Amino acid sequence: MDARITQLHAWLPAALQQGHTLMGWGEAPEGKLSPASADASFRRYFRWEAGDRSLIVMDAPPEHENSEPFVRIAGLLQDAGVRVPRILASDLQKGFLLLEDMGAKTYLQSIETGVSAQRLEQMFSAAIDTLVRWQLSSRPDVLPEYDEAVLRRELALFPDWYVARELGRAFTVEQRACWEQLQQLLLTSNLAEAQVFVHRDYMPRNLMTADGEPGVLDFQDALYGPVSYDASSLFADAFFSWMPAERTDWLKRYWARATAAGIALPQDVEVFLDQARLMGVQRHLKVLGIFARICHRDGKPHYLQDAPRFILYLRDACEQDARLLPLQQLLDSLGLHA
Repeated sequence: MDARITQLHAWLPAALQQGHTLMGWGEAPEGKLSPASADASFRRYFRWEAGDRSLIVMDAPPEHENSEPFVRIAGLLQDAGVRVPRILASDLQKGFLLLEDMGAKTYLQSIETGVSAQRLEQMFSAAIDTLVRWQLSSRPDVLPEYDEAVLRRELALFPDWYVARELGRAFTVEQRACWEQLQQLLLTSNLAEAQVFVHRDYMPRNLMTADGEPGVLDFQDALYGPVSYDASSLFADAFFSWMPAERTDWLKRYWARATAAGIALPQDVEVFLDQARLMGVQRHLKVLGIFARICHRDGKPHYLQDAPRFILYLRDACEQDARLLPLQQLLDSLGLHA
């Protein structure tokens, strides 16, 4: 990574001048570069600062990360009227991008440092409005499909990484039977949903706190798939938990606004909640597998600290839906308790 820093410092001066020109700031002064954040991938971010000016530098090593989808999908989001960081300079071959700085606090950081109930209401209401706008811009044959093959690959992360690597176990014959029943239930429901643009990580960690609607980040893996996915991930987050009744209330509010806007959702809100629950189960199982993979393959064990949150989500779903008996039996047999 030291070689990446050397390359970054060589690329940055011309990029900063281009960015300053686009921002209408004139000449680029000397500034300071400091770490801004990192994520579960190989990407990392730096903040360049000089006085009251600040910009974000993305370092995405091209041997590990393809930045072209980030640039392309940023354009789709902008066309939909969604706030995303403006791309001021880019070198996709080197894996460097210079971005507008959308602020220092994500939704998650704002929640962790304390916000009023009224402010929290405003933030998540705005997140719903942004999501509906993104979904209304959807059309087929623009993004890759979130199809059965992708859904199955994601589900396989749970037995392959969480069960096998984290728990050190293999499914028994009985557990395998429960797993196959569960997969069929989830896939049948997921694939029956209307299709829209799906962010795939639409959650407080990837929403920037701002006046009005949030800034949206980490959208490079967007696909065209089940309409309930992003709403399910927004209100059953990896790092922040609503109470089950609050989650249901927010999902109903999303359903009402999206339906009024013309999104193709079930006419019966209870049918939508059933779909969202099963979509959430698919995501929770995937995330458990991803967190185990990040720990055991990439050497980032802290992600697994949030595994109990997802087991609780799964247990909540089992309590609410008798169809999830195979999941309940599987969790029981693996000793995964809330």
